[in-house]
Formats: sequence, C-alpha cells, structure tokens
Amino acid sequence: MSSSTRNIDLWQGQLHHALSLFVLLLISGLGWTVIGKPSPGLFWLAVSVPVVHQVYVWLAWRLELKYSYISKKFSFQLFVIVFFVLFIARFISLALLGWVDQGSLGLTMQIRVSLTVILLIPGLYAMYSVKRYFGLSRAAGADHFMVEYQKMPLVKKGIFKYTGNGMYIYAFLLFWVIAVSFNSMAALLVALFSHVYIWVHYYCTERPDMNYIYGTQ
Repeated sequence: MSSSTRNIDLWQGQLHHALSLFVLLLISGLGWTVIGKPSPGLFWLAVSVPVVHQVYVWLAWRLELKYSYISKKFSFQLFVIVFFVLFIARFISLALLGWVDQGSLGLTMQIRVSLTVILLIPGLYAMYSVKRYFGLSRAAGADHFMVEYQKMPLVKKGIFKYTGNGMYIYAFLLFWVIAVSFNSMAALLVALFSHVYIWVHYYCTERPDMNYIYGTQ
C-alpha cells in the first residue's frame, strides 16, 4: 500500500455516517410506532444487524488501510467469514420479523406474488453477477487488503454491464422480497432502512476509501 494511503483518516466521513444513522433510526422508530410497535425485540434486532455489519466493515477497512491491522492481527479470511456471517444474519433476522408480523401489510396474494417476482429477478441476477463476475472476496473489500485486487479492471459483465453498483441498487431488493412475501409492514420498514443505510455506507466509507486506494483512476 502506498504511503499516501497510509495517511487515510480513520474517521473520515464518519460524522456524516453517525448523523445519517441517527436520522434513519429516528425515522424507523417513528414508523414502527405508527404501525403499532410490532415485535419490538425482533424489529430492533433486524435494524441492529445492518448497523453492526456496516460499522464492522468501516472499522476493519480503515484499520487495514491505515495500519494493516487486520492482516497483522487476524487475517483477511477471518474478516470475510465474519463479513458474510453478518450479511446472512441480515436476511435471517428480517425473515424472522416478517414471519411473526405476517399479514400486516395487507397485500392480496396476487399483488404479493407479482411484486415478489418483479423484485426477485433483478435481485437474484445481481447476486449471481457478484458471485460469477465480481467475486465474493472482492465484494467484501479485498482491494483494501491485497494489491493484486487493486489492479483488476472494472467489471462490465452481468448486472455491472448496466450499472456501476449492481450490489447496492439491485441485490438489496432481496430484502424487499422478504418483506413483500411475508406481507409484513414491519419487515418492509426494516428493508427500507437497510437499503437506504447501505448508501450511507457507500458515501461515507466506501467512496472515500476508493479515492485513497485508486486516486484519480
């Protein structure tokens, strides 16, 4: 890693991250109150998992860029394992919430099926594209850890042929699929929170990191 990269500020963008998260949590809490405060334990668990996931990624990425801390003290493989455990936990916690809150959204079966299919197709195609063309290690931020990933060209196949950020735009539609398929208002609220919050991560953590790693490329 270059010396300029070593000068990255651990806290760059994180004031905006914290403020944005506070607003999102406030809005989510108000929305949850309006819909009758269903399943408080599962609701806040489903909200908390994305927060833990994205804070974990911020700390790991920045500590690696600044000090090579993860590589020295742990390993990239361990980081990836925890990354995907938390990623899968987002789906599990949301599905549990949807299960106990079934029917609150009030959609007919025809609308549920139609919306599920509409959301599922691009969501699955995005996940397939990430696995097939992008790679799971790269999706977890391998370019923060290994120089060879920094030299890889931009991916222009699969979903990435049509957008530069297929993961955040389309893969996160799978959270909406869970909410719609369970017909759950509470799960829909968490899906909205999760989808908006990933863009907070992009602008406050990932984009500054890319500027440090790749410069003006």
